[in-house]
Amino acid sequence: METIKDIEIYELGSSEEKSSPWSSTILILKLTSSEGRVGFGEAPTTMMTLPVKESMNEVARIFQNKNYFNIEKNLRDYYKNAFYVTKSVEETAALSAFEIASWDLIGKNLGSPVYNLLGGKFNDEIRAYANGWYSDCVSPEDFVSKAKSLVSIGYSAFKFDPFGNNYDKINEEGIKKSAEIVAQMRSSLGDKIDLLIECHGRFSPKYAISAGKALEEYNPLFIEEPVHPELENSLREFRSKVNIPVALGERLLNKEDFARYVSGGMVDVIQPDLTNSKGILEAKKIAAIAESFGVPVAYHNAFGPVQTAATVNVDYTLPNFLIQESFEESWPAWKKNLFSGYSVKNGSIQLSGKPGLGIEVNEKLLEDSKVSGMEPLGTEPPWVVSGTFKP
Repeated sequence: METIKDIEIYELGSSEEKSSPWSSTILILKLTSSEGRVGFGEAPTTMMTLPVKESMNEVARIFQNKNYFNIEKNLRDYYKNAFYVTKSVEETAALSAFEIASWDLIGKNLGSPVYNLLGGKFNDEIRAYANGWYSDCVSPEDFVSKAKSLVSIGYSAFKFDPFGNNYDKINEEGIKKSAEIVAQMRSSLGDKIDLLIECHGRFSPKYAISAGKALEEYNPLFIEEPVHPELENSLREFRSKVNIPVALGERLLNKEDFARYVSGGMVDVIQPDLTNSKGILEAKKIAAIAESFGVPVAYHNAFGPVQTAATVNVDYTLPNFLIQESFEESWPAWKKNLFSGYSVKNGSIQLSGKPGLGIEVNEKLLEDSKVSGMEPLGTEPPWVVSGTFKP
């Protein structure tokens, strides 16, 4: 019986980086099996590095010495012990890392890439949209200039938050400035470029509707988290008044959450995050629920290379795949070089086709990038792209 023998948890980062999930701390899980194979998982951070890391130690107590093929059973064994897991992102994030690493081990054991074990390729090309690219962008000209540099290397879709430091409310001047950014992006880049509007769940419903209506004419592919996440019932009103598809999902933790949002008519595009919604198998189940309602999937992917590899393995298999988030162009060098095995070229992501997740670790960099303690904290909230939370 193939079991999980050794469990190692790595907190990685750089003291030189500002706080942000795509540049500072990440959590990497390394599982070594009884036959000597190694599988990698990843858990998200975003101002919760230490709580997630401690939850990974709790999950380790359940997964230690277990057969890593038994993904459903191992997850359920944790579920029956964890009273708050349905509402705890720390626990689901930790579980996701173990689930993803288990799939890496399974694929390596069977000599197959994970996507072949999930139904095989439906999509040969995984179109990516750039995120994280607009650091220090404030004026419309700032946004356009940086976007054009990525168009030149093949990107045809860009997500960005044009709302500056407006939070909860936004006045007419704030709406005007935001609309000017989006307008110039559209006029300068043309209609063949997709624009994805990020709100980061920052607005109360009334102000979200006002901001959304001001951007309709620029034909965004979607608008993400337009209202505070706990005010989900207002999404129906937003969708009835704003003619832009609503996307969300990075804060939802399981298939049951997504089933409620999709069946309740609150969302047009779902964005599950494999590293906080219980991993690869749950991601397939969530996508199947969405497919049953004609809803496309655009997985959230803002952390590290193991997350990207795991996510693209699922992307390959989905009939309702829409587009894939990528921060790769904005990563610091240590994160870019931490794993090899997939590429982002001409605005598309391609896996190696090697067994498991298809990635290989740089062992020296893994050791050299170890850090400890809390994430660095800057002057801006860690969920914004640095240098943009300005009037």
